[in-house]
Amino acid sequence: MKLFDSHCHINFDAFQHDRKAVMQQAAQQAVKRLFVPGVTRQLSIDKRWINDCPPIEIIEGYGLHPYFIDQHQASDIEWLAQQLDKFPHAVVGEIGLDAEINDYKKQDELFAAQVDLAVAFKRSIVLHHRKTQPELFRILKPVRNKLPEVPGVIHAFSGSAEQANEWTKLGFMLGVGGTITYSRANKTRQAIQQADIHHLVLETDAPDMPLTGYQGQRNEPAQCYKVLKELSALREEPIEQLAEVIWNNTCRLFGEFTR
Repeated sequence: MKLFDSHCHINFDAFQHDRKAVMQQAAQQAVKRLFVPGVTRQLSIDKRWINDCPPIEIIEGYGLHPYFIDQHQASDIEWLAQQLDKFPHAVVGEIGLDAEINDYKKQDELFAAQVDLAVAFKRSIVLHHRKTQPELFRILKPVRNKLPEVPGVIHAFSGSAEQANEWTKLGFMLGVGGTITYSRANKTRQAIQQADIHHLVLETDAPDMPLTGYQGQRNEPAQCYKVLKELSALREEPIEQLAEVIWNNTCRLFGEFTR
């Protein structure tokens, strides 16, 4: 079995003191590849963490996350364009809109500029959302045909079956993580249960988004297997078969990549 954690912030300080051990534990749980989103210019420039990651293969993205809105400068868009030109297989992300973060106008402008870059370089997008799915649809639907065949992933999908279907009709993947392990998340669980299997990818969002029973603890990429196990039970599909399909889905999302 091969697992691909499609969203993990292994470069965050939460893993500063034991990153090698965390990655070894993930490898023991069949994690073979891991996507590290870009969230700020400075974090993307600092590559010291990457030496701690073998034996897992790392794929990096480049983006300006709304959570760090106060750190982003106008010149960061030019820097982002330079990274996409330098790394021809890198995706744009993690980017998006967050209704609970201040300076929504700056968020909106920054997001639109990054979508323009994704269109210009024909790259997939890793999307952050929080109470903003209608706004994301508004910006992305008009440019869908200018994006790659797999236009991106809605990270940490939560919502209704109708919203899930709307994303998959656009070609987007749905990021499936710890949310589905909570029985109270009925709407999201039902949406993932009925979603097209060819539009699902696994993620941990480590160190965030802990699974049920682990609230208050640091999440880790090794938990990717437990997310898969819950997904298998939810959909009543064999875990090995599910793992193979989702591995292929994730490889399609990130395309031909190089480290």
